[in-house]
Amino acid sequence: MSIGVGVIGAGVVGGGVIRTLRSNRDVIKGKAGVDVSLVHVADARAELFKDFDLGGITTSTDAKALIADPGVHVVCELIGGINPAKSFILAALNAGKSVVTANKMLLAHHGPELCAAAVKNGVELRYEASVAGGIPIIKALREGLAANRIEFVCGILNGTCNYILSRMTYDNHDFNDALKIAQRLGFAETPPDLDIEGHDTAHKCQIIASLCYSTEVNLDEIHVEGVTKVTHADVTYAMEMGYLIKLLAIVRSVNGEIEVRVHPTLVPEDHLLASVRNEFNAVYVKGDVSDATLYYGRGAGRMPTASAVVADIIDIARRGDSPAPAPFAYAKKRPVRDMGLVEGKYYLRMTTRDIPGVLGRICTILGNHGVSIGGVSQKEKHEEDRVHVILMTERTVESSVRKAVAEIDALAVVHEPTHLLRVLSD
Repeated sequence: MSIGVGVIGAGVVGGGVIRTLRSNRDVIKGKAGVDVSLVHVADARAELFKDFDLGGITTSTDAKALIADPGVHVVCELIGGINPAKSFILAALNAGKSVVTANKMLLAHHGPELCAAAVKNGVELRYEASVAGGIPIIKALREGLAANRIEFVCGILNGTCNYILSRMTYDNHDFNDALKIAQRLGFAETPPDLDIEGHDTAHKCQIIASLCYSTEVNLDEIHVEGVTKVTHADVTYAMEMGYLIKLLAIVRSVNGEIEVRVHPTLVPEDHLLASVRNEFNAVYVKGDVSDATLYYGRGAGRMPTASAVVADIIDIARRGDSPAPAPFAYAKKRPVRDMGLVEGKYYLRMTTRDIPGVLGRICTILGNHGVSIGGVSQKEKHEEDRVHVILMTERTVESSVRKAVAEIDALAVVHEPTHLLRVLSD
């Protein structure tokens, strides 16, 4: 028996899959129990084919021809984006062929529709590579932690942002300089907006939330903040207090609702995630039975992502004629918790005039809104007549902090909007 694989897209990830299927065919056969062979590659850019040894393999510039190829049993969609990727996946599923994809954006926007098509046709839709590249976090959540109620997930899921924050932390760069370094080294796209504004992480966060809590999650309901407003001063002040700043995806079950959010976060320096540097990713998961587990590795790149894609192909081959598991189990709708109800500690950086009485007025406003102060410090002047006031709150409700900040920012002695960051707590 042989499983024929068709790859749509011969670019970065597709090229890695092509090379892995060719170079590791014996290894894959030994682990799958059947021969898994690359039989067809399709890409509109025919000039890419010359980069690979494709002797004896069908090549075409039409993905529809690949899907219709009777020798293709598993279709790998590796072109990304919404369309035409969505139409290719639906066509393959409706043709009775299992699909492997790395397309986080498509799954985040159209996961329920694609799931329904896979279930209807009795085939698989696998997506390990869509979250955290070579880290097997999807398999861990679906299989390794299947006996658990997942209480909490937080993860560094974007290598670009983690690299930028690492340069700001360890090399004293400001945000713009760190971004330029990331772009020069190929860790950031041009333009980099999808990464640095947090949307790439939000796509992955949505997939994790849907998987952990068996519910559809509307992408628009996820609170998303990027890293563009984080300054070198914030990084320095956080380190002085024993924290590192990381862009986190956070998913948590709270009173029948789920928190699903993406934002820069102060992580205690002794937390496992604080040690994750540069372009690496990590996901911290807490289950009611397993307690805390951590998954670490390269979250992007040609070969790490290809490893995850081929692992999905192997799982499909191992299943044989057994019933295909659903990609997601949408058991019931769980509402996404309003950000105003989120509880935690907060870091506030205020830029004020350097005159007596300012700190007292700020503390009075916070007290009036029920916000307790955990610590406060006034930094040296960074501009004439301007100082940074850094304040850490005790645990409180976000809506109260937001109302207090709005009142503080309206003071004539405050020069610019207060910068608010949340503090990680399990």
